[in-house]
Amino acid sequence: MSSHTLVKPFAALRPQADHASAVAAPPYDVVSTAEARRLVAGRPNSFLHISRPEIDFPEGADPHSDGVYARARDNLDRLIGLGLLVRDPRPGYYVYRMRMEAHEQTGVALVASIAAYEQNRVRKHELTQPAKETDRVRNMASLNAQTGPVLCAYRANSRLKELLEDAKKAEPVIDVIGPNGVAHTIWRLSDPASVDPITQAFEDIEALYIADGHHRSAAAARVAADRRMHEHAAADPSYEYFLSVVFPHDELRILDYNRFVASLNGVSEEQMLSCLCAKFDLRETDKPFKPDRPGTFGMYLKGRWRGLTLRPEYIPEHDPVARLDVSLLQTYVLAPVLGITDPRTDSRIEFVGGIRGLAELEQRVDDSVSGVAFSFFPTSMEQLMAVADSGLLMPPKSTWFEPKLADGLLSHLLD
Repeated sequence: MSSHTLVKPFAALRPQADHASAVAAPPYDVVSTAEARRLVAGRPNSFLHISRPEIDFPEGADPHSDGVYARARDNLDRLIGLGLLVRDPRPGYYVYRMRMEAHEQTGVALVASIAAYEQNRVRKHELTQPAKETDRVRNMASLNAQTGPVLCAYRANSRLKELLEDAKKAEPVIDVIGPNGVAHTIWRLSDPASVDPITQAFEDIEALYIADGHHRSAAAARVAADRRMHEHAAADPSYEYFLSVVFPHDELRILDYNRFVASLNGVSEEQMLSCLCAKFDLRETDKPFKPDRPGTFGMYLKGRWRGLTLRPEYIPEHDPVARLDVSLLQTYVLAPVLGITDPRTDSRIEFVGGIRGLAELEQRVDDSVSGVAFSFFPTSMEQLMAVADSGLLMPPKSTWFEPKLADGLLSHLLD
């Protein structure tokens, strides 16, 4: 397999079929330490013991101590030693279907080229936080494995979809209900007649797009850079690739990513409404307002919902970042009216995933002294890809993908 291909098959470390349910865990970065502790109660083989090993230490312990990362490796070795996790004997692709209620999406688990990532053929749309990156670097280095897949997308094409559909006619190697009732079904392809056409189909596309997992991909690139300097590797070493599950862009589902602001920054309700009327058309509603198109927002303030529609002349035509709804709210409301100049660092703003519903926004405002919440129309994959293609970055918390991949079902060993 040439080191210049965009993707390649890999020999996954994965749970035995009858242990998949006990091992499967939510992605490490969607649960807090406290939530992770609750989730592993009575589940000694949960992958959270590997992705969030601080849960095995007393509360208050430093989650970034050497002992915590070493414990992750001990926990992984334990599951391997018990035979709960086994490694496939040769590389393959893994067709990966997720079902959540009426939604279904089918992609393929593979390893993507870090060289392609560095050359922007695997495209980014978010900044990363150095501390979070370093945490994953140390986790990968300790485990000598990548255990959290990066969610990626490719521009949908019929050729790849057909290849993946064919694979689903066989018996799956994993079929499990994971966190939040999501069904994860995985088929393995390892014969060259199945593998080579998939490799070539990806080679023929222009780019992959990171949807969710910027810290994991950045950490994998840092590990690779370090090993290039310090290791004499065989040709095409496994650390030159990162674990990913890649879906056609038109099957990924982005939910709204809403905002709660804990205080009005000394602005009265009347002043706020007056400011908004300068650029928005407002209407009151007697039920929660869920926007049904871009450029519209719901606002919950003082026990009342309003719909806000930004007048078209205030929406930039050609800037793919400035015309995002998250940018428009920041430009016309959060900064000038509420004084939030940097949503990355302002402690008054919280980001609420749409999976929690609009009732969560109401609850937060009702529990606050003078808070306000805003609901959004979801960012689209077309918008995300336009930003990435332009080499630009989206504001923080612009997208919430659902369903989420599970940790622990497929891992990539760095040997």
